[in-house]
Amino acid sequence: MRFVFIIVLFVNLLNAQSALQEIINSVKENAIINLPKGLYKGNLEIKKPVTIIGHPDGSTIYGDGEDTVIKVTGSFVTLKNLIIRNSGDMHQDLDAGITVHDATYVEILDCDIDDCLFGIDMQNVTNSKIIGNKIKSKDFDLGLRGDGLRLWYSNDNLVKKNHLRHSRDMVVWYSHGNMIEENFGEYSRYSLHFMYTGANTVRNNTYEHNSVGIFFMYSRDTVAYGNVIKNSLGATGMGIGLKEASNFTIKDNTVIYCAQGFYIDWSPFEPEMPNLIEGNHILYNAEGMHFHAISIDNDIKNNNFVGNMENVVNDSKKTQISQNRWEGNYWDDYEGFDRDRDGVGDTPYVSFAYADKMWLYNPDVKFFYGSPVIAIIDFLAKLAPFSEPVLQLKDHKPRIQR
Repeated sequence: MRFVFIIVLFVNLLNAQSALQEIINSVKENAIINLPKGLYKGNLEIKKPVTIIGHPDGSTIYGDGEDTVIKVTGSFVTLKNLIIRNSGDMHQDLDAGITVHDATYVEILDCDIDDCLFGIDMQNVTNSKIIGNKIKSKDFDLGLRGDGLRLWYSNDNLVKKNHLRHSRDMVVWYSHGNMIEENFGEYSRYSLHFMYTGANTVRNNTYEHNSVGIFFMYSRDTVAYGNVIKNSLGATGMGIGLKEASNFTIKDNTVIYCAQGFYIDWSPFEPEMPNLIEGNHILYNAEGMHFHAISIDNDIKNNNFVGNMENVVNDSKKTQISQNRWEGNYWDDYEGFDRDRDGVGDTPYVSFAYADKMWLYNPDVKFFYGSPVIAIIDFLAKLAPFSEPVLQLKDHKPRIQR
């Protein structure tokens, strides 16, 4: 058991602005510094085990508008209940509210980070906890903001119950074994973006009003379940994206009101490592599931396709997405019956691609989707198509009830 020194600071505002770095430097390892309410000068650096706890009425650490407000370069550091403001605005320097480099067992808890280019930047950090923080970038255009939370070569961390808003992305790059759960992200670009990662778990997060909900790139061996993604709109709007992703389990997620519910690009990428997409609610999107490039050998089971303008779209004519395994999905446009009442349709669900669907090729026509004119055109296209329709998929056991 580590011996803990407790230092309670009762200093006036003037002294607090100049003294905090000196106190951090002077205390013994494992000290606990309880800050009273007040304003403290930022651009701090913490190199040794120490705990800093802010006052419930507000302990604000204010940067000078250049560089990072708090730099952590030591292990066993805890920052709790701090208000952090006014980092620099240089992307090349990764100016942030908090940076943690080359450390382990660091905790950042219940902090309020605003007006900082990057929120929390973690590089080569392991076995740490980022819990309950509120993070917002500077008031820049979307592409000029920094990332709300950035994990870079950082493994086996817990990221939980954070609220990210008006930042650019939350990124997990070259990082493995992280648990990302119960976070809320809104009004950003990528609410969660993975690259070159493995064995992460993403569960019970909620992402709303972002360009992209969750995007997995060049990654494998990851589980994502229980997440809710809403209103990912615009030219790049998608709920969940897979690009060159292998051995994923995407289960029991809800994707609703997005331009594309799922976007699948060359996934799975590695042979004999299929992805399982099961039990998801794919609701009221422009496209329920969009396939690009060679995307076959996925197990797509027991999902609910409801209210989408088009349930499945394949933009690569030479790739047969029927080579994925479709089974037990609920399709709101299924036209069969269940005479034996076993909950499974008597005939397979079959989806064809008709060249006559104008709105698939002209986005402006989507405005009229659902109108009597478009309904008649779609009916006539199925009744007497101008060209031979292309089989997209066949689900041999479509469910009758959701």
